[in-house]
Amino acid sequence: MKRKSALKVPVHSLVVCAGAILLMVSGTEAQNLFVSEGTSIFEITPGGTLSTFASGLGFPQDMVFDSAGNLFVTDLGGNIDKFTPAGVESTFATGLNFPLGLAIDSAGNLYEADGNSGRIYKFTPGGVRSTFASGLGGPDQLAFDHAGNLFVTVPSGTIYKFTPGGLRSTFATGLSGPAGLVFDSAGNLFEADHDSGKIYKFTPGGVRSTFTTGLNGPLGLAMDSAGNLFEADNGSYSINEFTPDGVQSTFNSATPDPEYLAFQPAAVPDGAPTFALLGASIIVIFIRRRRDEVNNLRLKPETRF
Repeated sequence: MKRKSALKVPVHSLVVCAGAILLMVSGTEAQNLFVSEGTSIFEITPGGTLSTFASGLGFPQDMVFDSAGNLFVTDLGGNIDKFTPAGVESTFATGLNFPLGLAIDSAGNLYEADGNSGRIYKFTPGGVRSTFASGLGGPDQLAFDHAGNLFVTVPSGTIYKFTPGGLRSTFATGLSGPAGLVFDSAGNLFEADHDSGKIYKFTPGGVRSTFTTGLNGPLGLAMDSAGNLFEADNGSYSINEFTPDGVQSTFNSATPDPEYLAFQPAAVPDGAPTFALLGASIIVIFIRRRRDEVNNLRLKPETRF
């Protein structure tokens, strides 16, 4: 009778099990969408439930989250407001001149498009302000790519690109009321073209294509962690959702005048990294034991009674 291995689980099954464990624990929690509208900021769950996050504000415009979950909001009155994850409000910056777009770089510095002064201001996490760029014609919306380049829309129909060192170049021209900007995980830039009712998609190399048409005054854009694109359709009083392939659906129509959007940071469930490491370690041990047993059997002659 041949010697049999005590371990009967095939190696490929263990690999599948390992993948399942890692997939399960690496999944992120669903993100809530924040919407600026009138004098309020609304919060919408993935299921569409709407609640008021903040009210009684001046004229909230663009919004952005930092990695800690704090929400920064521009107010046309000349301020940048900051909200903690619990909703506690404070004033982050004052004395601005028609503040519009916001973006945060990988180091946690906040950038603000100062519409009437033609400048882009940079704020350290502690609130220290400096001028990143000047001489722009009404900078509006901002977005960073994965390489740290800053993209800026201006009303003339142009998107400018700034290197981290501040060197400016023209990325795109001939747009019709460029509004919201957002990048997907592949580095493609999406632009809400307000006056034409389109969303354009630009490859990292600047090649433009039409992602969708027939919108009514698109403004803010936001991308969730699954790669779905959300658009504030100001003229139709709704928020549209687009799959990566461009399939459109109405996500929410309860906000009367949606303007700009921001997703809260995707959160990893507590303990997930530890659990993932433990699961992977156990699987590796099983695979090594199985390999050693197979090698031992190859070295030993068959045992018969």
